[in-house]
Amino acid sequence: MKKFLICFILLNIALPSQAFFWNRKDKALEKELQGKGYAGTLPSLGEKIEKSKTKVTTPIFESQEGFNDPSDLKPVPKDNPAFINIIQKKDETSNYANDAGEIIPMLEKLVDCIEDNESLQLFITKANLLTLNIDNLAEKYDGKPESYYTSFKKLQEVNNYIKSIATLRREAVTYQRYLAYSTSGSIYNPENIAQQLEYLVEELTTTILLLKEEG
Repeated sequence: MKKFLICFILLNIALPSQAFFWNRKDKALEKELQGKGYAGTLPSLGEKIEKSKTKVTTPIFESQEGFNDPSDLKPVPKDNPAFINIIQKKDETSNYANDAGEIIPMLEKLVDCIEDNESLQLFITKANLLTLNIDNLAEKYDGKPESYYTSFKKLQEVNNYIKSIATLRREAVTYQRYLAYSTSGSIYNPENIAQQLEYLVEELTTTILLLKEEG
């Protein structure tokens, strides 16, 4: 009994000293490992990270049957200037087409002048302006590939006819009264001049359509 009591007393004395020793040892170890890595128990990552799952992406727009069917496609906006000038980027017009295009309104004005039965003075003025521009066109493209164009040849043909009719109408004013009863005076009578003007309108109209087709 005495031995047991003595052992119990010695054990109580030794435990605090051992605890103090190990406490100092743990603090020394902690100080030595400070800044050199993680000292502790790692958490369990498996519980917090879910297994990756394959995600299925669905299209935003619904598919349409027959999408590539030509019958369902909208027609090209050919009448839209933005489409013609920007998207299609049409070829530049040749110099000849531009020059010939400027003559078209003059041809149309002469047709209107004849059909509206305007005065001889207006007819002569519009005819002279037209023939002057056709002469300039002929001089500019004479001997060049453009001179073989059908429209170019037609312009020269109608140009000569315009000059002939203009001369005929001017002379008729002067000579008709003196040549009324002679054979040569018949070309100046109003009926013949009217027929010539009708034919001129047909030729002018044909030339206008030809220029527009080639332009």
